[in-house]
Amino acid sequence: MSSLQSRRPIALLWDNDGVLVDTEELYFQATREVLAPIGVDLDETLYVQLFMREGRGTFHLARERGLDDSQIEALRAARGARFTALIAAGSPLIQGVDVVVAALAPRYRMAIVTSSQREHFELAHRSTGLVHHFELVLAHGNYPRAKPDPDPYLMALAGLGLPAEACLVIEDSERGLRAACAAGIRCWAVPSRLARHGSFAAAERVFASLGELAAALDEIA
Repeated sequence: MSSLQSRRPIALLWDNDGVLVDTEELYFQATREVLAPIGVDLDETLYVQLFMREGRGTFHLARERGLDDSQIEALRAARGARFTALIAAGSPLIQGVDVVVAALAPRYRMAIVTSSQREHFELAHRSTGLVHHFELVLAHGNYPRAKPDPDPYLMALAGLGLPAEACLVIEDSERGLRAACAAGIRCWAVPSRLARHGSFAAAERVFASLGELAAALDEIA
């Protein structure tokens, strides 16, 4: 058996937003809209830094402008409501993902490991037809700490009953890549449009599309 074949994973652990569904852009839009009235101009560069690299969000910017806890919670609720409305209006699948997932499902155990709220995840996937391919879905609230901490992926390993070396993470962001690495799981990255200028040096491989990633998996099948 070649070294490539020996590294064939048993399970694929998929991120959701920006990998399976194109909701990251909607989250950016919703966050930008609710912060604009308090004087925060959230551009793509700042969003990527705070969300997709650091994973710490933006509501500290509201606190810096003098908003108290109740006002910040109101902003958070408004952002959630706006994000829900945007998803309900249509959250398209990432191009080609339905074909890729259907082709890989018979060959791998698969899980989704997302930072999304469960309600947003379920709304985004109400008509995608993807979820039945996955034996495990972990969303926000199913683990103590969110990405870039390793907890989401450690919980996935426990849920699948597999060691880290048996799994491969598929991520689109630096935050997700850091979480996978911290959990000791190798990661293949398909950077989303928002994350495309990030640093993915820690990823085992980086691809321009899920189609390219699937072809690489075929090489080690």
